[in-house]
Amino acid sequence: MAALVGKGVRDMLKRADFMTVPRRQRHKKKWAATEPKFPASRLALQNFDMTYSVQFGDLWPSIRVSLLSEQKYGALVNNFAAWDRVSAELEQLSARDFVNEAIFHGEPEPENGQTAAPPPASWACSPNLRCFTFARGDVSRFPPARLGSLGVMDYYLMDAASLLPVLALGLQPGDTVLDLCAAPGGKTLALLQTGCCRNLAANDLSTSRAGRLQKVLHSYVPQDVRDRNRVRVTSWDGRKWGELEGDIYDRVLVDVPCTTDRHSLHEEENNIFQRSRKKERQMLPVLQVQLLASPTSD
Repeated sequence: MAALVGKGVRDMLKRADFMTVPRRQRHKKKWAATEPKFPASRLALQNFDMTYSVQFGDLWPSIRVSLLSEQKYGALVNNFAAWDRVSAELEQLSARDFVNEAIFHGEPEPENGQTAAPPPASWACSPNLRCFTFARGDVSRFPPARLGSLGVMDYYLMDAASLLPVLALGLQPGDTVLDLCAAPGGKTLALLQTGCCRNLAANDLSTSRAGRLQKVLHSYVPQDVRDRNRVRVTSWDGRKWGELEGDIYDRVLVDVPCTTDRHSLHEEENNIFQRSRKKERQMLPVLQVQLLASPTSD
């Protein structure tokens, strides 16, 4: 029986059209030809575990989980659109305006019949900012923004934490503002939503990123506002800003280049933890200091 089976296998092999590969041409799959043995995202996580565990201590495990989880977005209402309708529609999704909730619900209760102190002057323009988020633990997604009846997009999806620097600026009506590293445009748009900027200069060294910023402004800001030269977009080297214009701004927002931690943990493309970008990553602190010092130097 075994002899018959063996004969049958040999007959099948003879009829089959196999191509033999010489031993010298056989090789194992090389990592270098496909993907790095240690992906940049893994190197990023190792780096964060070493540095942030020391910096944040017991808070690091929960921060780590958040960074590795799917990102949640906030919906920044466009005040140049029908903001009241848009806000109502977002509320129907069970989203909450966390900015105004923090301002008005966070005010101290009056004591002994006395009137509570008003919010700090730095919050004067903040009520104009409306950014809706879903509650903690709710991973619902906002539907894509659509073009409203006024010819601009209804809201802008962004990382809600990006509003904190805008709030911290303490803008006052009539301020002249510089957004030194403005692209892709979320903070620039938020600055305009306050209604406090008499003039706003939005700059980004990368011409392609500045182009993305222009597209955001065209989609969210009416043409008459742009035509009044209220917003100016440039692609200058931010490190030389003091030499170009000097200290002429009331407020300056500098979102310096960084390790973009969440992106570095989820994306391999354009990851700053790629071995080829090691030198660039090591020089980040120097670049950050240069950018922070530039607008006030002359």
